[in-house]
Amino acid sequence: MSNKKGYRIAKEVKAEIVRRVKEEGVSVAQAAQDAGIHETTIYGWLGSGATSAPSWGEFSRLQKQNKELFEVVGELTVKLSQTQKKN
Repeated sequence: MSNKKGYRIAKEVKAEIVRRVKEEGVSVAQAAQDAGIHETTIYGWLGSGATSAPSWGEFSRLQKQNKELFEVVGELTVKLSQTQKKN
């Protein structure tokens, strides 16, 4: 016989906990304490992607970060090209 409690946590609750950790910066320990579940459970959700798609906030942040990275790569490419032409 297993010692597991045998209940499931609603998808909406999982998504809210994961959102708080990812977007609000709440620690896993604090989120686990608030929800009354074990930290390992939340780490499992984070590792497996408990949400099917990123939130709009996360998507917008990633788009902005991607644009900034492309700009940096472009600047470095131009500088490298200029340095190589001098030699």
